[in-house]
Amino acid sequence: MSLISNKLRKNSFKCALVPFITAGFPNLSTTINALHALDNNGADVIELGIPYSDALADGPVIQQSSKIALDQGIHIDDIINMLKLVTPSLNAPIIIFTYYNPVLAKGISNFIFDISLAGVSGLIIPDLPLEEADYVIKLCDKYNIELILFIAPTSSMHRIKRIISKSQGCIYLVSSCGVTGVRDQIDNTINILAKDIKSQTNKAIMLGFGISSIDQAKSISSWYIDGMVIGSAFMRIMLNNSSVNSVKLLGNFCNLIKSSMK
Repeated sequence: MSLISNKLRKNSFKCALVPFITAGFPNLSTTINALHALDNNGADVIELGIPYSDALADGPVIQQSSKIALDQGIHIDDIINMLKLVTPSLNAPIIIFTYYNPVLAKGISNFIFDISLAGVSGLIIPDLPLEEADYVIKLCDKYNIELILFIAPTSSMHRIKRIISKSQGCIYLVSSCGVTGVRDQIDNTINILAKDIKSQTNKAIMLGFGISSIDQAKSISSWYIDGMVIGSAFMRIMLNNSSVNSVKLLGNFCNLIKSSMK
């Protein structure tokens, strides 16, 4: 079992919090400060997004932050070098969120090897075809990285069983169709799906896409899930405030969310 799954299972009586931020927004030094702020204020795991120009799964807030980072020339290697410096001082393990094309461009083996040297513990590639996942999983096993596969609300039971069988230890359950972003409410039928998945496996479940408020986090944390991913709400704080203020506000929001979770 990987560090990510272990971390989620240690919170078996309380849902784990997984904040998401975009690497390099508004700059790498702010990313370092933000990682420490989240780590010091209740984050159990931190998901770090690699900026990408064609981020099909991301909503407008995260797309905007990615564009700003890319416009400054932020490159994957810059992020990897930054992580080498910061991960030794973090308690929360890091999950990298990226798209398949940047991984292919760098070379799958090279990419996974490099992020492992940077102290990364997990990897999410939302557009990785399930049919091509075996090779990536093999490499992730070799370098002690956990590849986290997606289950969507529209996934058939046959496909869900295949995803469960391939998953190394943790599954990402998408709360709603469409892209990431703030939503007024999360459909309660997702909890029924989570319960059904739990009846088929002891693998950990992270729920993400659309969770944005303290009230939502408090309610959803009692569902049949082990961790909750919140992204756009954190990135909106960073977009709407100066670098110095945003880091402090980010930590405060993280603490409030974590305190509300059951």
